[in-house]
Amino acid sequence: MSPTRVEATLPELAPFVRAVQARRPDDGTWCEAWTVRDVLVHQTGNAGELARVLRAFHAGAPVETRGFDREEPYRRMSDAELWDAFLNRCEQLTEVTEAAVQDLSPDTEVMWTSRSVRVPSFAEHMREELILHRWALTGDDRTAVRALTEPWMTEHSVFSVGRPLLRRGYAGLDLGPEGRVEGRLRTPGMDDVVVAADAEGGSIRLAGRRPADPSRWHSSAGPETLRRVRALLSGY
Repeated sequence: MSPTRVEATLPELAPFVRAVQARRPDDGTWCEAWTVRDVLVHQTGNAGELARVLRAFHAGAPVETRGFDREEPYRRMSDAELWDAFLNRCEQLTEVTEAAVQDLSPDTEVMWTSRSVRVPSFAEHMREELILHRWALTGDDRTAVRALTEPWMTEHSVFSVGRPLLRRGYAGLDLGPEGRVEGRLRTPGMDDVVVAADAEGGSIRLAGRRPADPSRWHSSAGPETLRRVRALLSGY
């Protein structure tokens, strides 16, 4: 497969590859206790499993997503074999994605790690993995910061990744009948990511930013009218 086709589906692959090649396999990373080689093993397993699950669904024989034991065969490979396997699995994911996007509606739901996602989410999830794990190698360089602040990246992280992980995290809380916790993650120029949990469950969503200084806006309409205007605009 031509590099152009792979880069069209996984545009973050080339920056990730350059970051890996600039380091030794046994160099440490910001992923705790993981070396560069460990990151590459993980990414190879990700690409391979995304391709396997989407290919099986496309063929009409859906399969369950395997756990991280799927990475074990790659850990036993030499560095050269692992590198070839990683590039090969990314090519496979590109081929499967191209076929699925051509044949299936983009709204088609496919099971991935116990949740239902749409067909384009498979390549999108690999793109997110490439961004996050490149960041683990390089830290906050210009490429990482730009990629991490892409709107699609936030949306995928909130809806495709955040919600399932939030359910797992909520199970470990003991808030009681009256307990509640809420937090906002803020990035300049972007919607807030609001995470909340109470006795009814947990939630994660995008929300519009309120000004840190409310005196920036002015009104003589009165609180009731302002509440009505706020209710009207809440549909946006």
